[in-house]
Amino acid sequence: MALQFPTRAERHGRLPHAASLRERAIWPEFMYHDPVLERLFGRVIDEDAEFQFYAWDDEREEVVGGGNAVPVSWDGDPADLPDKGVDAVVEARFAEGAPSPNVLCALQILIAPECRAKGLSSRMIQRMAEIGRDHGLDTLIAPVRPNLKHRYPLVPMERYIAWRRADGTHLDPWLRTHERLRAEILKVAPQSMTIPGSVAKWEEWAEMTFPETGAYVVPGALVPVEIDRERDEGLYVEPNVWMVHPPAALPA
Repeated sequence: MALQFPTRAERHGRLPHAASLRERAIWPEFMYHDPVLERLFGRVIDEDAEFQFYAWDDEREEVVGGGNAVPVSWDGDPADLPDKGVDAVVEARFAEGAPSPNVLCALQILIAPECRAKGLSSRMIQRMAEIGRDHGLDTLIAPVRPNLKHRYPLVPMERYIAWRRADGTHLDPWLRTHERLRAEILKVAPQSMTIPGSVAKWEEWAEMTFPETGAYVVPGALVPVEIDRERDEGLYVEPNVWMVHPPAALPA
C-alpha cells in the first residue's frame, strides 16, 4: 500500500474521515447510536478538523483507515480520568469554560478489514501522536475498546485486561498494539459509552428478538445489553480501558 495520512484540515474532501468506512461494518450498528456522539461528533469533525485524519491508499484511490481525536485537559492523575470515557471527553471538549487542553485524546481508529494485520494499526497510532505533538500536545491518552472483548461479554473488563499470552503480552490484539508502542493501562472506564433505545430499536440494531426482560449477549457488544420490555427500554453501557502514551514513548 502507498499510504498518506492527511488531516481533514489539510484535505477537506468528500471522504475526509470515517464516513466511507461505515458501509464496511467496522462497528456494530448500535455503536452509531450513542446520544452524546450523535449530538456532538459533527462538531468534533468540523471544529477540530486538524486532529481528524485518514489513511489514503494512492494505489487503490480510497480511504482505508481513519482516526479521530480531540484535545483535552488532564492533570496526569489516573484517578481524574472520567469513568464515562468517550462520552465524558467529548462533552468536556465543548463545555462552556473548558480549560485549555494539554493532551490529545483518541476517540477511535478505524481500519478497513482487508487492511488489518499489516502494521497499519501502529502507524495510525503513531500518526495520531504526531498530530498531537504538532499542536503542542505531547501526551496521547485513549479510552481503548479491546477488539476481542466481545467474545467474552460475561467476563468483567478488569479480569479481561489481566489476561496475557505465553510470551507475556496482552491477549487482546488492540491492547497489545498499544502496549508495543509503550502505552500503559491506567484503569477501566466502566461507562465509556451509554446507548439507550426502545426494544424495537435494539432488535433492529442487534438483528435479534428479545422476547422477555433480561440481559442479552448481543453480537459485537462487550457486555450484555439490558432489556426491559415493561418499560420498552434497552440499555447498553460499554466499558473501555484508559491507556496513556507518554511523551517519550512514541517516536517523533
